[in-house]
Amino acid sequence: MKVIGILGSLRTDSVHKQILRHYKELAEELFELEEASIAGIPMYDGEVDSHPAVQALAERIATADGVIFFSPEYNYSIPGGLKNAIDWLSRVKPQPFAGKTAAIIGASPGNLGTARMQYHLRQVGVFLDLQIMNKPEVMIGGSGSKIKDGRIVDQSTLDFLTRHAQAFSEFTLKRLDAIPG
Repeated sequence: MKVIGILGSLRTDSVHKQILRHYKELAEELFELEEASIAGIPMYDGEVDSHPAVQALAERIATADGVIFFSPEYNYSIPGGLKNAIDWLSRVKPQPFAGKTAAIIGASPGNLGTARMQYHLRQVGVFLDLQIMNKPEVMIGGSGSKIKDGRIVDQSTLDFLTRHAQAFSEFTLKRLDAIPG
């Protein structure tokens, strides 16, 4: 099973990139997780039909079995770069997100751990026909003490992410089994 991990941050070594890479190790026996960046996607312009960076990402999503968003929260919502990439991808035909399973993982130094962003992304996911796993939700609060030198050091967070990977694998396999053909 192949899953695309979409980074919602453009930072070179963001906390979310670190989480994605550590999560990939935790999930390696369950599914292959490929990192996907939104860097290089220009601002959406409704007068432009396509862009090579958008097409490349759309093709990767279309050939995957599921998608996991690893994203921070900006101003109580979806980071602009991620929302822009989604706006572009929503115009691609056939729709690459349609029917894909999805999950959202976010971390924040604050206590809410990206809760607001995740609820907004779930709303956008309805339009995209994403099948978002409702539980367990991953909102890592207090990330500054849980992630050090590119690794998750908090054992309860590691255990929870391991359970999440298992749940996402099961969720995706059920969806794949339900698809005819």
